[in-house]
Amino acid sequence: AGDATAEERSVLLANRAACYLKDGACSLCVADCTSALELVPFGIKPLLRRAAAYEALERYPLAYVDYKTALQVDCSVQAAHDGVNRMTKALLEKDGVNWRQKLPPIPTVPISAQTRWSIPSAQAPGANTPPATAPQGERDETAAGMERARMLKEEGNEFVKKGNHKKAVEKYSESLKLNKECATYTNRALCYLALKQYKEAAQDCTEALKLDPNNVKALYRRAQALKELKDYKSSIADIKSLLKTEPKNTAALRLLQELNRA
Repeated sequence: AGDATAEERSVLLANRAACYLKDGACSLCVADCTSALELVPFGIKPLLRRAAAYEALERYPLAYVDYKTALQVDCSVQAAHDGVNRMTKALLEKDGVNWRQKLPPIPTVPISAQTRWSIPSAQAPGANTPPATAPQGERDETAAGMERARMLKEEGNEFVKKGNHKKAVEKYSESLKLNKECATYTNRALCYLALKQYKEAAQDCTEALKLDPNNVKALYRRAQALKELKDYKSSIADIKSLLKTEPKNTAALRLLQELNRA
């Protein structure tokens, strides 16, 4: 509603972002969290949800910055500590010992935001009450499932590096039972392409695109699969959709040339 306050709108956006994150629509989650943070800067929930979405999208520097910012707001948030540890490890593997030099700037959180969710004092009952959250057992169960899914995905990634695509598919399939994540679908699609299981590759990309309609990897890999299935028209349509997002994507341009000759 037009007369909703900035804080109310921020909460609604953060809640919708949580739904997008649960469904694996990470780009939509990022967009809603960013809008929520523009309305109410340094909100802990949109920071953590955007960090999780960035992590799922493998945009580790941005995830690291959000997790670190969340810790400035509330240093007791275990999910943020765990996130920082995961991102540190991932960035060290990716960029080496100088990984910190490639980070975007980490904003300085003002004192007012740091004390927003402090425990109310006896003198001011109800002041600064922390936002309502799910019961601890439910949170732990969900977090454990998400963590297990992430570990299985990483195991799948290791098998891909070793060229064992069949074993990688098994790990990605186990991961997807716990968390239907866009990146896991596109990773499994890559394996199916290597195994020449083109129908399965195309299906996984379709599932990924339901979660993130503009996902470049999903569009490209589905186009590759459809080309092998001789559905050239659909393959070209996917490449053209991809090029709207990344007009200079050389691999996509090369594939489009091949399709036009087919």
